[in-house]
Amino acid sequence: MREDRFRNRLQSLLAEADVRLDGERPWDLRVLDPQVPARLLAGGSLALGESYMDGGWDADSLDGCLQRLLGAGLERRVLGLADMRIALLARLLNLQRGRRGRAVGERHYDLGNDLYASMLGRRLVYSCGYWREAADLDAAQEAKLDLCCRKLGLRPGMTLLDIGCGWGEMLRFAAERYGVSGVGLTISCEQAAYARTLCAGWPVEIRVQDYREFDGGFDRIVSIGMFEHVGVRNYAGYFDLARRWLAPDGLFLLHTIGGNRSRTHTDPWIAKYVFPNSMLPSAAQLATALEGRFVIEDWHSFGADYDRTLQAWRGNIEGAWPRLGARYDERFRRMWRYYLAASMACFRVRLIQLWQLVLSPRGVPAGYVAPR
Repeated sequence: MREDRFRNRLQSLLAEADVRLDGERPWDLRVLDPQVPARLLAGGSLALGESYMDGGWDADSLDGCLQRLLGAGLERRVLGLADMRIALLARLLNLQRGRRGRAVGERHYDLGNDLYASMLGRRLVYSCGYWREAADLDAAQEAKLDLCCRKLGLRPGMTLLDIGCGWGEMLRFAAERYGVSGVGLTISCEQAAYARTLCAGWPVEIRVQDYREFDGGFDRIVSIGMFEHVGVRNYAGYFDLARRWLAPDGLFLLHTIGGNRSRTHTDPWIAKYVFPNSMLPSAAQLATALEGRFVIEDWHSFGADYDRTLQAWRGNIEGAWPRLGARYDERFRRMWRYYLAASMACFRVRLIQLWQLVLSPRGVPAGYVAPR
């Protein structure tokens, strides 16, 4: 039978990752729909995610299963039409300009503050925590915010621009603990509404505005978890603007996920369901864009902390599903579980990294000493 041939071919491929079909180990893939093997072999990573969302397969340890698949490099062995389509679009179009550049705000960050408040902990910080001395998620996020402030050398009276300010936690923290005033930019109306309430009474302004439409001057600039939406075609323009806004003796802290290989697009499942028109920079792409624009004072990598952060988010959201609205139906929940588990797996096998760069326009004259 043709179904048996597809199943045997898939089992042979999965064996390279030490994953068995319908095995008894936590990371083994249980087939719940006999069409899944053919679907996976034809559709690549998009089919893997969608068939999980549809209930076609499962694993007791979803992150463990995906960790092994990614660790064996199987995502590069089975490419579907969606992979080729998104690669072609990235070659032909600037996916992060105009209406396409705003899509992630509408489709991801505007999903609902109730969802993110349930997942992210006491502080709505949607980026990697800093677990060096932290024992829980809230402590790790506070440590990350403080690390950013210390790296920037914030002092009372300084002005701070936050590009992609999220729910305003960084600006509120910096204003409260370090005495600065600031402006935050976001393309999410939901985030802006929350951030304005959070920062009420502090010298902080929140704007719903694309960074390309903004102008101003600041002592310091920070951007946490936004650069993944800029796109390689726009890196030079992004850094040109940051250089124009930043004081000659200022510092810019860039916090971003990065990839080991230079690419122009993201995974097709991520693009369709989570972060449309996103892409992760490589070290080479960053260095090329920064050349002649900024001096790299520090490059700090702590991507292993993201696995731990994601595990904490998963624990929070799994406990919160019964309290959340009916619009987060079972297919949405399976989509969200897959997103978190796939992200854990990527960081766990070091396929992607978390970087913090400290940049200066001309170089710190006496040298920069990086806090840790």
